[in-house]
Amino acid sequence: MVNRVAIVTGSSSGFGLLTSLEFAKRGFRVIATMRNVNKGASLIVKSQEIGVSGNIEIQELDVTSETSIQRFSKFVKSIGRVDILVNNAGYAGAGFAEEIPVAEYRKQFETNVFGLFAVTQSVIPIMRSQGKGKIINVSSISGKIGFPGMSPYVASKFAVEGWSECLRLELKPYGIDVALVEPGSYRTNIWTTGKQITARSLLEESPYHELMKKIESHIQKSEKAYGDPKEVAIKIADISMQKEMDLRYPVGKGVKLGILLRNTLSWKKWERMILKRLNK
Repeated sequence: MVNRVAIVTGSSSGFGLLTSLEFAKRGFRVIATMRNVNKGASLIVKSQEIGVSGNIEIQELDVTSETSIQRFSKFVKSIGRVDILVNNAGYAGAGFAEEIPVAEYRKQFETNVFGLFAVTQSVIPIMRSQGKGKIINVSSISGKIGFPGMSPYVASKFAVEGWSECLRLELKPYGIDVALVEPGSYRTNIWTTGKQITARSLLEESPYHELMKKIESHIQKSEKAYGDPKEVAIKIADISMQKEMDLRYPVGKGVKLGILLRNTLSWKKWERMILKRLNK
């Protein structure tokens, strides 16, 4: 187990940090990537506290930079093997579709979608030559269900879901497994410092201002019930140890029920339920 290699993107905080620690505890050599390596201090300290700092190596990787991706690809080749890739890097954009500049949608997709594509492409050749490997893409319940005021994030995760289905079918014959982990609401900074609300939807003169405030209020009221993100990290590590992974792993309180209702209720009933909840 000591020689197995796990790459985790977006490891400076949240799911990425905790997943890196979880793999390190299980004896993996962990390549923890982040855009700004100066933000790796927390990961280093926590790894030292639990005695696994020797298993973690921090690498710079900006998934939106072609230069950074190329540099990382060379590094991956130098490793010689990759057993697990966890595509976790991402952020959540929000606002109402009419008011979101297309540039903001592009920025969201550069990180959550195209960055994920590029990192995966850099790892596939090694996994294919090994005849084995596991790719775990961190999606979201937002990759299965649309929510008002969150179209940039939701659209990016829907894209990751569809691409992952294709990728799984393409790579299965080569011994490579692809899976999606679909967390619900957890206590990570993606919904605090990570969330980027388009400026127009926050202005009082915006026609969506009141509804945007209701959505923010709903999120804030729900925060106390958000899950411990360590649960997601453990799930990621656990499924990577399976001989064969399923395609999808919903994680979190109410996630499976929410997806079930979305798939079984008529759209009119679903729409009525969501809008009623927002108007409470």
